[in-house]
Amino acid sequence: MPAIILVLLLLALLWIAFCGYRWGWRPFAKLHPLDAGRLPGNAAAYSIERVEPLAGSALKGTTIIFLGSSVTYGAASKGISFVNYIAKRDGCTAIKEAVSGTTLADTGKSSYIRRLERLDADHAGLFVCQLSTNDATQGKPLGQVTPPSQREGFDTATVAGAIEHIIAYARNRWGCPIVFYTNPRYESAAYGEMVTLLKEIASKWDISIIDLWDDEGFNVITPEERKLYMADAIHPTQAGYLKWWTPKIEEGLSEAMRKDAR
Repeated sequence: MPAIILVLLLLALLWIAFCGYRWGWRPFAKLHPLDAGRLPGNAAAYSIERVEPLAGSALKGTTIIFLGSSVTYGAASKGISFVNYIAKRDGCTAIKEAVSGTTLADTGKSSYIRRLERLDADHAGLFVCQLSTNDATQGKPLGQVTPPSQREGFDTATVAGAIEHIIAYARNRWGCPIVFYTNPRYESAAYGEMVTLLKEIASKWDISIIDLWDDEGFNVITPEERKLYMADAIHPTQAGYLKWWTPKIEEGLSEAMRKDAR
């Protein structure tokens, strides 16, 4: 029996190590870029150094806080994500608070909520949060949207409660427009349920969503483009961020700024 337990533990550790290597999870995040560097979508042609500023961007001069996990970080793109491209293209200040493998649901010291509450930022013109795929992968409970009048006391161990807490915290602290963004479509019924839940919460709190999941036009790309743009079903390459994601997210963030100014 002890030998069987030892083998099972070893297999579990190997699986965790593989996941850390593949998706940049701690404490294996440093291994991941070695693999990502060989992807065609991470070629020098898509490097941040070659990106030119946009003229007349509505985001210019804005301080934007980005909260998320591996997709916000750029786990399959050598740590460069749409956040970095937007900062360069749009002339804004980007605060990227992103840790791979973390969840909205507050079940550990690296959760979205814990990191948000430790964030040292006195001012923000926009707050942007990723609808994490990790909550779906790890089977975190969805929870329920609270009544329209409730503005505190959320069950942050659930996805719904965590999202509401994050919105309330950001609104109280920075008083700026709040935007959530989703991943594009991939095979996950659980993540689809999270997107539906997010829309209910957005209606309650009057926040913006950049909905890449349900955007049919955005999700129509060729097999060749998908091979270039994505390292796997979830994580983009630099080419994917720069050529596919960044223009769409810029559009959504600019619209959130215009909406707030009305």
